[in-house]
This record gives sequence, C-alpha cells and structure tokens, in this order.
Amino acid sequence: MLPPRQKILVAEDSLSQRVMISRHLRKWDYDVLEASDGLEALSLFRRESPSIVVTDLDMPGIDGFRLIEAIRKSEIFRTFIIVLSASDDKSSVVSALAMGADDYLVKPYHPDELEVRLSGADRVLMLQNQELLIFAMAQMVDTRSRETGAHLDRVQFFCRKLAEGLAVMGEEVVTPSWTNQLFSLAPLHDVGKIGIPDAILNKPGRLSPEEFEVMKEHVTIGADMFARIHEKTGYAPFAFARDIIRYHHEKFNGSGYPEGLSGESIPLAARIVALADVYDAISSKRVYKPAFPREVCWDIINEGRGTHFDPRMVDIFNEEESFFWSIVEEYRDFDL
Repeated sequence: MLPPRQKILVAEDSLSQRVMISRHLRKWDYDVLEASDGLEALSLFRRESPSIVVTDLDMPGIDGFRLIEAIRKSEIFRTFIIVLSASDDKSSVVSALAMGADDYLVKPYHPDELEVRLSGADRVLMLQNQELLIFAMAQMVDTRSRETGAHLDRVQFFCRKLAEGLAVMGEEVVTPSWTNQLFSLAPLHDVGKIGIPDAILNKPGRLSPEEFEVMKEHVTIGADMFARIHEKTGYAPFAFARDIIRYHHEKFNGSGYPEGLSGESIPLAARIVALADVYDAISSKRVYKPAFPREVCWDIINEGRGTHFDPRMVDIFNEEESFFWSIVEEYRDFDL
C-alpha cells in the first residue's frame, strides 16, 4: 500500500492563479483542496485538516492575515503556512509572519521556487511527526508506571537548563540545535522499561538484588531498540537517543551501569540526563517513597558531585536551583 499523499489547501480568489498553482501541486503528487476565498478556506481547513496551506493575502470574505490567525487558533497539529502574494511590501511580509506564516513567496513565482519551499515544509513536518512519535513512545512506557506523572516534562526542563549552563561555560558541542535535540530525546531515557515486568516496575518497596538486576536491563533493552532503528534509518538523532538510554545510569566515578564508564567517557547528553533524572526521582513522590524536602534534594545532588555526577552539572544546578525547584512545584504529582 502506498503512503497517503500530503494534503495541501490552496486559498486563492483568482481562478486562473488557483488553477495554475493546483496543477503544479498535483504534478508533485499533493492531494489538493481549493478555496476561492478566506471563509471557504477556513471551512475546508477545519473539515479536512491539511498539513500545508498556501494562501493569498488579498481575498474576499476574510483576508489572508485573518485566515492565518484563525488557523493558528484552531489547528490541532502544526500546519505549515506559505503566503503566496503579489505584494512585496515589507510591512505585509512582517505582518504575515507575525500572524504565524512560515514562509512568504512573491508573485509571479517560478514553479521550481515553490517546489523548493514545499520541500522545506515537508522536512519541517517530518521532524514534527518524529518528535510526536518519540514523545508518544516515551509516554507509552510511562502509562505502565504509577509513579511518573509529569516526570517526562520535568526532566526535559531540567536537561535544557543544564545544557544552557554548559553553553555559558563554553562547551562547544552544546549549540542551540544540540540543546533542542536533547530536549526532544531526553523523554526516551527509560523507554527500555517497556520490557520490565510490572511486578518489578511498580513494586511498592525496595527491589531485591535479583529484581534490581532485572530492572537494570532496561537500559540495554532500550538502547538495543534504538540501535536497530538507527541502523535501518540512518537518522542521526536515533544514535543520540541510544546513548542517552544506554548511559544515563553511568556514574562519574565509574561505579554505574551497564559498562562502568567514568568521567568524560560517558556521553555528555547522558551525564545531563543522569542528574535531571535523579533530581526528579528524589523531589517527586514515588510508589516506594515520599517526595524529599527541598534541602534534602540539594544535599543529595551535592553529595554526588564528582562521584555520581559530572561536577559541572552540579555547579550549574547550584546556580539554578531555584529554577529546578520551581519546575518541581509547577509540575508536581499529587495522586499516586
């Protein structure tokens, strides 16, 4: 079975322009919807949920600016909006982008230029869908655990703050795109728990040595899963995710698992997630323990400086502790 074609809405009041644009789009194998004014376009959008919208600005009913605004208010998933207008006035361009347009193309346009812009839209939408899939996979694991609540959200915020601190320190690898990738992929750190029996995953008490050995297998299960996905797709972020999953239980002094790595031999992303994950565990209520007070959490993190955690992570935590605690308070779990 062939994959479904990308659905695209063309909002253009000029019949000749609309026919020409639609002909090009169908040639490029898009599933095209046509609207002759803004109101018809909005009705079609709400009914059909196209992933891309190509719109003129000057239209009857409601103009392109109001259409863009209405789409942004009613969309469920992010829609890529391209303005195709005869106006090259700077204020029109700025206003359209401020309303939420993603791209702006001036008429008369060359079909090749529109095709390139649409290729960019397809890439953006593909990345969005991959991020949704990644978060869905992580949440699938969380639904099996009674302890996690908003765990994924908190860990994401903790990781971003730690990465931003490293960037300030001059860590060259920590660019904005690297930080965004960490933010997107950090929720996968415990995805391997999908292979751990419920009786162990949700045991309301300390695990026995034998049970803990089983629990430790989650890093290998998850890492192997993403290693295979990376091998099949060649998609670099899956290798990034694999390292987070496999190594976030390593300790800076080499006493962690699964490989007993130490220091900077532990991937940087995993060192970040290590502190974020532990801080969330100690500051949140779990089936086997209450949430620890703020001061106790501070002490535990600092006691792990250079043993459990990369010293730089602890230093950043100390500088930003008020932010960390604000996330705990804002995303606190109440019913376990």
